[in-house]
Amino acid sequence: MSEERDEIGSVLLKEYVLEVLQSGKRIDGRDPLEMREISVERGTFTKSYGEAWLSLGRTKVLVGISLDVGEPFPDTPNKCVFVSNVELLPLASPNFEPGPPEEYSIELARVVDRAFRSANAIDFEKLVIEPGKLVYTIFLDMYVLDHKGNLADALTLASLVALMRTRVPRIELGPEGNVVVKEEFFPMPVINKPVSFTFVKIGNYLLLDPSLEEETIADSIITLAVDDQGRICSIQLRKGYFTDDEIKKAYEIARERMEEVRSKLEEVI
Repeated sequence: MSEERDEIGSVLLKEYVLEVLQSGKRIDGRDPLEMREISVERGTFTKSYGEAWLSLGRTKVLVGISLDVGEPFPDTPNKCVFVSNVELLPLASPNFEPGPPEEYSIELARVVDRAFRSANAIDFEKLVIEPGKLVYTIFLDMYVLDHKGNLADALTLASLVALMRTRVPRIELGPEGNVVVKEEFFPMPVINKPVSFTFVKIGNYLLLDPSLEEETIADSIITLAVDDQGRICSIQLRKGYFTDDEIKKAYEIARERMEEVRSKLEEVI
């Protein structure tokens, strides 16, 4: 009975959303291709080396950067290790439960991770202490505090701010192979700043930065990341399908919004 009620509710919500879209607006008053307000808190809330508490509309996320040292992967002896993790805190949504990572959190972590790797956002070679022996390990710890839609973009934006705010402690290998931590820091070597944009398709309408209600009833969802040069560095079809023309349109919109979004972030870095 509960599943039937949920299905009926989704059908009614979709009918309402499509009816409102016919007027050129969305149920929250935005234009179809308008993003919600982006804001980043100033100050520190954790003991991370870099962090960002970001709001995208009423969606709120917190990203912290943890650092460690260890051996590199055998196939990349001249690069640091980069690990991404998403925690869906139960306080963020009644649908989130405590316990091991669920499929949705793994998907989100992969979307964010792919955006930074594909854009070569960080100069991994500058985070090598001793090639083949000792490198930095970067932990991208992402927490969802309030889920009101479009977590992928919120987490990617917050991760970019957190990385650009990060100060890395200088570490060297001593003469006896021991790890020596210096009392000096250097900026995280961010050399490219990818920004992701998520679109949903509801009926024949293409919407940017979906709300939770729009994601729930969307026929299709796609997230693409654009690098400093305006090139697509990653693309993730997360539900349904998009035609070639729809993907091209989404890319053009992402390029138009790219500088506006990046300039907002740089104001708080």
